[in-house]
Amino acid sequence: MTRYAVRHATTYEYKGDVVHSHHLLHLTPREFAFQRCLTHSIELDPQPSFTRNDIDAFGNGIARLEYDRAHNKLAVTAQMQVEIFARYLGPLEAAEPWDALRNRLSYHASPMSGADLDACRFRMRSGHVPIKLAFEEYTRDIFVPGCSVATAAHALMGKIYREFKYAPGSTTNRTSILDVLKTRRGVCQDFAHLMIACIRSWGLAARYVSGYIRTVRKGGEAAIGGDASHAWVSVYCPPLGWVDFDPTNDCLVAEDHVTLAWGRDFGDVSPLRGVIVGGGGHKLEVDVRVQPLGI
Repeated sequence: MTRYAVRHATTYEYKGDVVHSHHLLHLTPREFAFQRCLTHSIELDPQPSFTRNDIDAFGNGIARLEYDRAHNKLAVTAQMQVEIFARYLGPLEAAEPWDALRNRLSYHASPMSGADLDACRFRMRSGHVPIKLAFEEYTRDIFVPGCSVATAAHALMGKIYREFKYAPGSTTNRTSILDVLKTRRGVCQDFAHLMIACIRSWGLAARYVSGYIRTVRKGGEAAIGGDASHAWVSVYCPPLGWVDFDPTNDCLVAEDHVTLAWGRDFGDVSPLRGVIVGGGGHKLEVDVRVQPLGI
């Protein structure tokens, strides 16, 4: 078990006054079998007119803010301490063959298990993840008949890591992953979306996970995407369950990763997004610190 303190500070400086705004925050660490939240707080400057904590459609903790007073700056600082537990998955070859799983998840007008039914929410195209023949063609050498779904996902992770260059500033939130496939450049968000698109194009289920990664991993290797928000992919691999893969660092997700939220793609779990009236443009600064703590 590993314990971390995380600080995620976001500051918007507007060119003019924002007279009204609504914001949605995904800055609460998710609790599940491999992670426990010890402490969590969010500091806001200025204070909102209205706040409400809630749970979204995917079970993530969220906060809703409303400002009805003029302001020209917004600072949001989330601080948390979490415990991360080891993931004992078993051999990847023990997962079902991908083609058998695809056939089972397809529509047959017959009863489906609760786990399969939940996975089906993550099989379809979404706002940032189209399903195109290009993604199927890119991975045709990986998804061979009878291959374990987890083994195929692991091979796909390695393929993306080898063939794409991590290049901050080369893409934006609006860059199509079809363009990423052509240029072979991007960041963790792009690589996660690309991997999800490839998996869904074969009729399988994959979800987008947002969170953080320890800057220097336990082996002493520097992690790509550290000291910032990070993203990876969770693939439905029964009977192993959901198995998480980090294509940016070519590794299975383990005790170096802190999970915030998961959904269909980045649009479901953006750490902070909103709608504002006024402002006239803004300057954004984000600072993330992930500090291992002694037990």
